Amino acid sequence: MSSTKFIQDKLKKYIPALIWLPNYTREFFMKDSIAGVTLAAYAIPVSLAYATLAGLPPQYGVYGYLLGGLFYAFFGTGLQLAIGPTSAISMLIGVSLADMAGGDVQRWVDLASLSAMVFAIISVMAYILRLSSIINFISETVLVGFKAGAAVTIGLTQLPKLFGVSGGGESFFNKLFELIKQIPDTKIVVLLFGVAAIVLLVSGNKFFPGKPVAIVVVIISILAISFTSLSTMGFKTVGVIPSGLPEFRFPDLSSSSLMDDMMNIIPLAFACFLLAYIESVSAAKSLAQKNDYEIDAGQELLALGVANLATSLGQGYPVSGGLSQSAVNDKAGAKTPLSLVIASITIGICLLFLTGLLKNLPMVILAAIVLVAIRGLIDIKEMKRMYRVNRFDFVIAMTALLAVIVFGILKGVLIAALFSLVLIIRAVSSPHIAFLGRIPGTNRYTGLQRHPDNELIPGVFIFRVHASLFYFNVAYIYRVVRQKIRNRNTL
Repeated sequence: MSSTKFIQDKLKKYIPALIWLPNYTREFFMKDSIAGVTLAAYAIPVSLAYATLAGLPPQYGVYGYLLGGLFYAFFGTGLQLAIGPTSAISMLIGVSLADMAGGDVQRWVDLASLSAMVFAIISVMAYILRLSSIINFISETVLVGFKAGAAVTIGLTQLPKLFGVSGGGESFFNKLFELIKQIPDTKIVVLLFGVAAIVLLVSGNKFFPGKPVAIVVVIISILAISFTSLSTMGFKTVGVIPSGLPEFRFPDLSSSSLMDDMMNIIPLAFACFLLAYIESVSAAKSLAQKNDYEIDAGQELLALGVANLATSLGQGYPVSGGLSQSAVNDKAGAKTPLSLVIASITIGICLLFLTGLLKNLPMVILAAIVLVAIRGLIDIKEMKRMYRVNRFDFVIAMTALLAVIVFGILKGVLIAALFSLVLIIRAVSSPHIAFLGRIPGTNRYTGLQRHPDNELIPGVFIFRVHASLFYFNVAYIYRVVRQKIRNRNTL
């Protein structure tokens, strides 16, 4: 193999865009352009809403789509996967940084950017160490419960905006108690406006799947506030959003608190990484199967690392691939990740010239967008199936759900991850042991439990362990086998 061919193969391994770009066609460009503009129309209102979840000014959510998608396009293997902020990660950032930032918005921004940078380091290290199998350590059962708990937690943070009250409280139950106390102060007009927005969003998503329904709702709401008397009825709006592209720089953190900040940020970044990788790979695999190609789960670690590093330097917070935005991209006709580049260009133009139009966007609309978006996190059908088929799995899912509600999203995701590892260790520490007998008239041996007519061999005791031997399961295997030997006459 020539050195040129070797270099080309290496570059294609690290930059998958070099695989599909040489075969790119005008037809693909037309479809990717439509998909990119559609994705941008979806991403702008959603990312504005998610930024408020993260406790950041709205524009910092948009930066995630602008930069994350742009860099993922060159390094990712998911041809339709869309990269940007997600509801769970946004909430994770918001609740985790509230105390650390101490109400200082700029420090909040820098800590959020630092989280994305540490995320990037973790992701690249996982790529170097070939740890893509990490997704297998989080069971789907635990994930079902975690997502539902996250949805309930996120929903509670948005209900005060929907009712037009201030809300308050730190823990889930404090927030719920404060909301109940403030229900008599509900601004009826704001509530009706928000409910109408929810109805439009749900109906639009049902009858026009894959279309940027949210941007239409945003435009209608801005016009209603700008040109009617609604503006005098207690609506809180986004206000002025600074125009222009993000400034590229490292997070500005004082050296005196840097080590303390890093110690607090590392578990947050790891939780974001865990959530992002699982959600991204799951969404990418689903779309790859639909469009008849395969993704490289290992390369996705590098792609997410590069995307989050770029987002961090652009003052954004951790980004991930998500099924909802990816579904929009796919249904709009995306053929390659160039649709993400088109979306980034469209978002960049909007940041430069159109931010002034968002000044009168009501906060209740952002709450409505979040509330509709998190519906997909609660899989009632799967919970019912688990309850009918496997009560143990149902209990595990409910445990993960309650962990998120009681302990918060950060501790909840870490508890869910730990719970998954405990289940794996539990399964390996007490493996199934098959005791074998000979099938009559043959030299084949199968389990006596399924084939009680098998013949026992005099003076020989045969068994098979359905797991590898480890120091923590040897004692269990020894105890079970020893007991069977003592009770040989019962076999």
